[in-house]
Amino acid sequence: MSSEIIFEVREDEVEGGFVATALGYGIVTEADNSKELRERVKEAARCHFGDGVPGIMPKIIRLHFVRDEILAA
Repeated sequence: MSSEIIFEVREDEVEGGFVATALGYGIVTEADNSKELRERVKEAARCHFGDGVPGIMPKIIRLHFVRDEILAA
């Protein structure tokens, strides 16, 4: 088991805010701003690993922010 879990974070262009999805785990959460996102990601990871899922809670949570930008040609 890795001591790190990575969340891919994307901005929700329709609703606003952020959506974070854990890579390799069934964990998804969302928040209105980056401060709230950090707290929700920690809470989601704690809930996931506290629900009897095999393995130990990772020591590091990494947020990988992905941003798409479209430019007119």
